[in-house]
Amino acid sequence: MWLAVFLSSLVLIDWYVFQGIRTLTSRFSRVITRRFIHIGYCGLSFVFFAGVSAVFFISSGRFRLMVFLFVFFLFTYLPKLAFALFLALEDLYRLLRSVFVYFAHRFAGLKPGARPEIFESRRKFISQLGLLAASVPFASILYGVTLGKYDFRLRKETLYFDDLPEAFDGFTITQVSDIHVGSFDDKKAVQKGVDLIRAQESDLLVFTGDLVNNRAAEMEGWMKMFGGFEAPWGKFSITGNHDYGDYVDWRSPEEKEKNFADLKAIQKELGFRLLLNENAEIAKGNGRIALLGVENWGRRPFKQYGDLKKAAFGVDPSVFKILLSHDPSHWDGETLDFPQRIPLTLAGHTHGMQFGIEIPGWKWSPVKYRYPRWAGLYQEGDKLLYVNRGFGFLGFPGRVGIWPEVTVITLRKGRRSITTA
Repeated sequence: MWLAVFLSSLVLIDWYVFQGIRTLTSRFSRVITRRFIHIGYCGLSFVFFAGVSAVFFISSGRFRLMVFLFVFFLFTYLPKLAFALFLALEDLYRLLRSVFVYFAHRFAGLKPGARPEIFESRRKFISQLGLLAASVPFASILYGVTLGKYDFRLRKETLYFDDLPEAFDGFTITQVSDIHVGSFDDKKAVQKGVDLIRAQESDLLVFTGDLVNNRAAEMEGWMKMFGGFEAPWGKFSITGNHDYGDYVDWRSPEEKEKNFADLKAIQKELGFRLLLNENAEIAKGNGRIALLGVENWGRRPFKQYGDLKKAAFGVDPSVFKILLSHDPSHWDGETLDFPQRIPLTLAGHTHGMQFGIEIPGWKWSPVKYRYPRWAGLYQEGDKLLYVNRGFGFLGFPGRVGIWPEVTVITLRKGRRSITTA
């Protein structure tokens, strides 16, 4: 039912915008030019609706078709919505003008056919302005699928904790998440992101899951690039929901198990210590911290492989803890109420939906309605969660407004409000 309502809405938008296109092209002197534009407009709409229909009748290649339709939707219907908004403003203007003129004729003694001076100059520019507005989302999406998906950004956070050991005051952690190596199509562009990670020279390097889209074999040809990282206090990683191969129709359970075994071997070859519901102690001077790593734990439909109790087993309750957990919903689901205090959790998973708006002091993405903790830093009492926006991309082959991220966190001893560098 919802799909029918959605598609019906798109048909209405198509019809409404087409009226505006006809108005604009009516000034063209050549009939063939007008027809070419009209046919092209209708043709694009036909391709979209034909593709939607095909989704219900094909099995092979359905996911690729759905990705194509999503990108096609962003390229065509978002600009149409912007254009339709300005058309609606023009129609509202015409309605108000008609009402004004009617009462002016009736009660102000205006001669028939005469118009108030305020309406002498009709706002012909509104439709043209609508076209300009429509070009903004089109250009943004075009940038997102070409350059934006590799527009790597460095984000720095300085976090203060009363119970941080003195020896770790100033300790730096580089966090990378959601590489999704199977989506990459430009090695030179990816190399810039890798160089950005390496340039931070942080004390500790952590990766919070989703190395691949589905198959360990996706890492072929990328091992050298992602295997050259160094960190004096170690490199640690966890698994994300895509690392288990749950979204592939394997020929047998054994094939799936082998894929996961291959992925674990790859992590080891890359020099990462993979924490599968495990912990590791990092000692520095007279201080120590415990790094906990859980397997993926998510709310339905995602599986809950993670076992926080097992990951914390054997850890001194008084030791300062940092948790690596791929899905930020785990923080609300288990971590906040865990018997042992976990001051800092590092997560990823959401990608910020690869689509949204971020300006100083405000950010928005549709993903917030599924994941309230979807990007950046969050605080509950004396516990902090940082959600990395992801290094790669998945599904939609681009990023619009939510750029790929490398995070550097500096730990400081003391008490201070959250600050963002």
